[in-house]
Amino acid sequence: MTAQPPVTYEKFLAHAAADPAVVGLVLKGSHAHDGMATEHSDHDLYVVLADDAAVPDLGRRTPGLDVVVVPLAGLRAAGMPGFERYALARARVVLDRLDGEIGRILAAKARLTADEAFRTAAGWLDAYANSLYRSVKNARDGESLAARLDAADSLGFLLEFLFALDRRPRPYNKYLRWELAHHPLPGWDTAALLDTVEHIAATGDVRAQRALFARVEPAARTAGHGAVLDDWGEDLLLMRPADG
Repeated sequence: MTAQPPVTYEKFLAHAAADPAVVGLVLKGSHAHDGMATEHSDHDLYVVLADDAAVPDLGRRTPGLDVVVVPLAGLRAAGMPGFERYALARARVVLDRLDGEIGRILAAKARLTADEAFRTAAGWLDAYANSLYRSVKNARDGESLAARLDAADSLGFLLEFLFALDRRPRPYNKYLRWELAHHPLPGWDTAALLDTVEHIAATGDVRAQRALFARVEPAARTAGHGAVLDDWGEDLLLMRPADG
């Protein structure tokens, strides 16, 4: 028997769109980010069904097509909270039979509420300070590997914090440059921030870490998170520039 060729993205879209149980199609991943798709990128697609619909036979996953079938309620819940939030926040609506409701659901994922942003930012700031402190202390004590590892950890927490301040989910590492190029963080020079993050990730440079903290601390205090930093007491002196 001759093997059937894998279903293409375009053919799958036509097949899914023809099924009345399908109320929405959402494309996420590299193909939803202009200029990010490569020859190795598959199409990541959410197929959204009416909540009371039976799951239709839409075929199988192929090397170029990754399909997730969810009811409408499942789309609302996806990433709230969770790893999928950023992917869906930047996803593209391919089909919406609900008068814009699919788009509104995605838009809600792209914007943290004020309470959520403030609460999560506080936690990420504390985690950033913790890893920064450990990195600087380990460097002081001659533990170079531990210092670099803690520095790398601190950058992830810092990015979570900075995006939470702007009420946005942090992008996946793959999309960090894309996100900042298309949607810069207020008050931060994108090129300078990325260069600093890359340098610290590669070297664990204590001077660079302290200089970055000198930028973060006033931003954190202006946003109302001074108490988080003040809880560190005199340990803040180790995080700040030595000549500050």
